[in-house]
Amino acid sequence: MRFILGFLSGVIGLLAGWFGLAALVIGLAGPDRDGGVAMGAFFNIGPIGGLVGFVAGVLLFIKKGIVSQGTSSPDAERSDAAPAPTRTRVSSTFAVAVLVLAGGLGWWAWYELIRSPYLTHGFMTLELQFRLPPGMALPPDVADVHIAVEEGQQHAGVMLGTRWHGTDGDRRVILASATLSRKTSRRVVNLEFSGVPEQTWQLDLPSDPDPTPGYSPWRFTSSTSAPKIEMNFRLSADR
Repeated sequence: MRFILGFLSGVIGLLAGWFGLAALVIGLAGPDRDGGVAMGAFFNIGPIGGLVGFVAGVLLFIKKGIVSQGTSSPDAERSDAAPAPTRTRVSSTFAVAVLVLAGGLGWWAWYELIRSPYLTHGFMTLELQFRLPPGMALPPDVADVHIAVEEGQQHAGVMLGTRWHGTDGDRRVILASATLSRKTSRRVVNLEFSGVPEQTWQLDLPSDPDPTPGYSPWRFTSSTSAPKIEMNFRLSADR
């Protein structure tokens, strides 16, 4: 157990020293347009910080992670017999801190490098259509239209181009697109413009979706307030 905790402490120190020294060099170097400084700092200078950090982590474990088992009794101190060797144990506080940090780093590595939070198809284009009620006019300007697409706890970029509106029979339609990139079970679309309270739709897509064959059926907003705007979408990918 001591060897495992000492090794984990060294690995945590290695990562901290590696990334810390690389980040310091990048910060001191200033703007780096072509990325050469960042690459050199990470692969050439970072390992030096990693080596120093590993040694520091092991020494920290020896210094702080191993504590005495207890003090000798007064009778033993007055005895002429040779003192018994001091027993040591691993500090529970230090051990918990190391295990928590190692577990967090392990989960992050699994999430980013193995599971990957990014979609299998890479960046995917979500095309949105918002159909206004009969007789309802479009907002006077594209700047008056506010659309947000939530991917879990993040927001996807939404674009309204020069052709941001169209028609469907005698009804006006607002057109927009967003770029999706992350796996999540929660995707929400919000629409708001002058005179219309925020309208919300939940997209019924899997966490890692495939492109859709066409537009989804029109669906009303989950809001109970008028007007009732409908939305449908189509999802496409480059690969």
